[in-house]
Amino acid sequence: MHASKSTPVGPSRVKLGLIGDNIARSQSPRLHRLAGRMCGLDVSYASLIPADLGMNFDQVFERCRTDGFRGVNITYPYKETVIDKVRIDDPTVRALGACNTILFEQDGPRGFNTDSSGFASAFVSAFGSVAPGRVTMAGAGGVGKAIAFALGKLGATHLALVDPDQSKSAALAASLAAYFPNLDISRPETLAEAVDGADGLINSTPIGMVGHDGNVFDGLDLKHSRWAFDAVYTPVETQFLAAARTAGAEILSGYELFFHQGAHAFRLFTGQEPDEGALRTAMLAPEQCDAGRAYVA
Repeated sequence: MHASKSTPVGPSRVKLGLIGDNIARSQSPRLHRLAGRMCGLDVSYASLIPADLGMNFDQVFERCRTDGFRGVNITYPYKETVIDKVRIDDPTVRALGACNTILFEQDGPRGFNTDSSGFASAFVSAFGSVAPGRVTMAGAGGVGKAIAFALGKLGATHLALVDPDQSKSAALAASLAAYFPNLDISRPETLAEAVDGADGLINSTPIGMVGHDGNVFDGLDLKHSRWAFDAVYTPVETQFLAAARTAGAEILSGYELFFHQGAHAFRLFTGQEPDEGALRTAMLAPEQCDAGRAYVA
């Protein structure tokens, strides 16, 4: 009797996706596929634009839930929309009110925010144990919320929120005050009022990305700030970061937020730990690169 030959076992398959508008140039599919390859996983990662699919967000989300997806990332403008569809175990994520990473579990979808944890990791990687200090942030949308809560956890002492939509900054200020009672929060009407005395400056608006040229801090005196972060990562060197660097500030680019939040999401999706150094190198390899976008929502 001849011994039977076993069928070779291939890499485990993991089906993922990104739901959002204007995501055709996102780098997330490449990051997750490369990370999967490094961990011996066969990762598929679909770009799911509701309008292009002739569906609304609810319909796309439900299709993912029933069609074998392990999970999805959520980006603009759906990070707050998805809140009512998921169970959120982390009280910080419940308080900030936005999710960018969803796992489809047997007992229902679970929501996470790797924008917040990713920013915290990027900040510590760049600046070590130095606290954020007094921070001024332009923009109080989805990614601004995540960054604000990360700043609270990192020990920021004061956060000035500036957004043309006063209702957004007011809602975020209220959420932060309830969760971080020791964080001093202000809502000046203009950035000019908030820059003086700030240790850190943050742009969490689309201003500065390709197609939205400009610098939200243009014309302001930045020389007293010791660090600056821009959520935009296309281009990586924005006009704002160039001006802040010239003024003597240490720089944290939006690409770092993109990379760290993506690595955190991959760990949630798969339980695997990619070699972040190797993943970073692979992401930056010329043959792998294509244009990205602003990491804002």
